[in-house]
Amino acid sequence: MALLSRRSLSCGVLLFVSQFLFRVHGLSKESLLGRNNFQQPDENFDITISYMDASGKFQTHKVNSKTLSSSWVWESPVDANQKRLVVGQLQEGSSEQTVNGSRESTQLSIEYNQQSRTIDPIKLRRQKLRDERREKRIAELIHMSKETELQMQNAAIERAKEFNNMRRAWYSIWRKEYINPNSDTTLKLMRDQKIMAKVYASVAYSTGERDLYNSLTRHIKEIQRGIGDANSDSELQESALEQAKAMGHALSLARDKLLDGDVTARKLRTMLQSLEENINTVKKHSTFLVQHAAKTMPKPVHCLSLQLTTDYFLRNHINKETLEKGKLEDPSLYHYAIFSDNVLAASVVVNSTVLHAKEPEKHVFHIVTDKLNFAAMKMWFIAHPPFPATIHVENIDEFKWLNSSYCSVLRQLESARIKEYYFKANHPSSLSVGNENLKYRNPKYLSMLNHLRFYMPEVYPKLDKILFLDDDIVVQKDLTPLWLIDMKGMVNGAVETCKESFHRFDTYLNFSNPLISQNFDPQACGWAFGMNIFDLKEWKKRNITGIYHYWQDLNEDRMLWKLGSLPPGLITFYNLTYPLDRSWHVLGLGYDPAVNPLEIENAAVIHYNGNYKPWLDLAFTKYQPYWSKFVDVDNPYIQDCYGNQ
Repeated sequence: MALLSRRSLSCGVLLFVSQFLFRVHGLSKESLLGRNNFQQPDENFDITISYMDASGKFQTHKVNSKTLSSSWVWESPVDANQKRLVVGQLQEGSSEQTVNGSRESTQLSIEYNQQSRTIDPIKLRRQKLRDERREKRIAELIHMSKETELQMQNAAIERAKEFNNMRRAWYSIWRKEYINPNSDTTLKLMRDQKIMAKVYASVAYSTGERDLYNSLTRHIKEIQRGIGDANSDSELQESALEQAKAMGHALSLARDKLLDGDVTARKLRTMLQSLEENINTVKKHSTFLVQHAAKTMPKPVHCLSLQLTTDYFLRNHINKETLEKGKLEDPSLYHYAIFSDNVLAASVVVNSTVLHAKEPEKHVFHIVTDKLNFAAMKMWFIAHPPFPATIHVENIDEFKWLNSSYCSVLRQLESARIKEYYFKANHPSSLSVGNENLKYRNPKYLSMLNHLRFYMPEVYPKLDKILFLDDDIVVQKDLTPLWLIDMKGMVNGAVETCKESFHRFDTYLNFSNPLISQNFDPQACGWAFGMNIFDLKEWKKRNITGIYHYWQDLNEDRMLWKLGSLPPGLITFYNLTYPLDRSWHVLGLGYDPAVNPLEIENAAVIHYNGNYKPWLDLAFTKYQPYWSKFVDVDNPYIQDCYGNQ
């Protein structure tokens, strides 16, 4: 016979239940304590429980075994403590004695406590400490003021609101669940079996064991069907375990016939090499597709440019632009430089900046675009002027001084070598021959808009300071304090991007070349283009453009750095960059899905650097609202182009 117990039931009640069962059913000591005779009862029967109530009176209560909940369990009384207790009770009285509730309960409790003290003093000591803490806590709760009690209740409610269980499948409100470290063992076993079966099948085929080869091939197909799309044991088919057993038997036979460590090792190496090649191929295809999607102009953005260009010429806006030309060259105002061929992106930069400016009438935006997008850019800001700020749109092709005889990079971009690099797929595209890097085949590296940032004094000869902004940024705070920063004689004010070993000079420059290793520190900290305050007086004094030309000429064969504007920027402004506080410029929204949300909220400028621009379908959806809230979705041009896609 088993004892029925509930974990919350007191020891006295358990003893009375056990003793009552002994006397009613005539159980012997041997039948109760015998390990081999214990089993859970199958039939339903009545159970009588005897206990002491709160007044000290002896009470009895009958329940039926089938009415008990699952929290009641049948236990075998083979535990050493309970065994000695039950034996002592059986020796003291006969099975025919009547039950005297009050005296027997007291005696049993005393005996239990005495035996407990002799059995486990450490446990009793812990129990005593728990009782003392419980009594102390009860006393505190009894004397607690209403105000303190209300504060505790409110704190508990707030904690409940903030509770966020990331693994709800493992959570139970009824009892504590432990994650099984051996979970999904069947699925893992079947996957391992499939790999080993492929190895043995390959060996069997090469050694002429066709029957074994066919058997293993059949088991591989069966195990594959059994696994299907399962990600856990619970998702496996019912026949999966039988299939795993059958595969295990087949593998055992194969091991006995084909066990050869050298052959098996060679096959595993071959499989590993093949898998690595496949992974590299997939990565390359993925990189190509992402790069292709990133450099392709989305249909709505292209539509917007066409519509604006059409209206610009149809409505004869060529000579209708009105400017306060005095503001364009006034060094006391706040001047911005934006070089972009994307109308929508440029409008977001301007709108977000003006919205957060404390004195927007003192802000002047200088936008430079190419011939293809010049009319569209002009038309947009004629139709949507950022009043009271001033805006001026220019065409880079009208800068007559910007020609191949003066500009090194323009001369290089027109060379046959660059054309071969861009239009011959088998041309090596990195410093290590034979390793193609599709990142640097982006057309933006062929655009002079990307390199115009190195000619600020030529573009704005009358200004003392200018703030450069990329077109993939969003402004979230007033930027005017940047003009008041003492840059201590430095030319470029920028946020540094190095964290531990990342984004240091050796990431961008080829330090195996002595021209680089002898002039620069490989551990020097990199910084970000995207939001840069330039002191144009210091620029002219230190001949920054001349330094840029010098290094650009040395890199004609691209052996110092790959294409782009950041590596020559790091070289040109080496030891001439003033580090701004990180909160001015937070990067990574165009490639990092784990940017700290608190940093984004506190940033003055957020930057979507990377391939996942906010106007592309590739963009991270959680970052898009920061950008899209500055797009006027009710605008007729936006409605026409985005509403009909």
